Amino acid sequence: MSGADFAVSILGQVPTPVMAVNNDYELIYLNETGLKLLGKGWEEVKGQKCYDLFNSAHCKSDECRVKQAIAKQTTCTARNEVRIGQRTIPIEYTAAPLRDDEGNIIGGLEYIVDITRQVRDERKLQEQSKTILEISTPAISLWEGIIVLPLVGVVDSFRAQQMMQAMLSKIKETASKIIILDIQGVAAVDTAVANHLIKITKATKLMGCKCLISGISPAVAETIVQLGIDLGDIETSSTLKDALADAFEQLHFDVSTAK
Repeated sequence: MSGADFAVSILGQVPTPVMAVNNDYELIYLNETGLKLLGKGWEEVKGQKCYDLFNSAHCKSDECRVKQAIAKQTTCTARNEVRIGQRTIPIEYTAAPLRDDEGNIIGGLEYIVDITRQVRDERKLQEQSKTILEISTPAISLWEGIIVLPLVGVVDSFRAQQMMQAMLSKIKETASKIIILDIQGVAAVDTAVANHLIKITKATKLMGCKCLISGISPAVAETIVQLGIDLGDIETSSTLKDALADAFEQLHFDVSTAK
């Protein structure tokens, strides 16, 4: 067996599609795995345009990595989807320029990896992350015109951004006039957390909604004073009950015990 035949034999055993095309994108090689993917024999696909066989979003466009590999004379990789019959398969494919013995580019070489499971796992992880974020930032319509966002745990820049988005979305959805940010469950308040809270109150104010901060414990109050943090004109209270009473008063609600 010659060296070339041996190389072709090895490519034929690779458990992922491998193909080669000439500069006109005509198929000059496709291994057994690629033929099985298409459900066709070599004589059926030989010389056909690759984009007629692997119908993808990148085909016949500048996004085609074979086209880029030939033009840039380098290896190019991307994610894509191929449509074969009724099936749509998410893939990651890598293309490289194909050269002759003298170094001239005569086409492109490409191998394809089916990433169906990877994409499914990523989507599942994204859905779980979204659920966790929604649980960690539960903006609740407590009363007509009043929203409460109870916070528990650590507030970092990422979570602060999620909190702000949740609050602003809820304000837009409910047209609320007051939002109570209850920080009783926040483990510690430092300069960074205080700055996040100040930014959130300013953003809510731009939406026409007043922000009250409740749940400030004696230890947190002492920390804020020691750090020299200026909360500006933000209204604060020690308990959620006090903040709710302030909200009722500012909205001119008269709440009484039923007789």
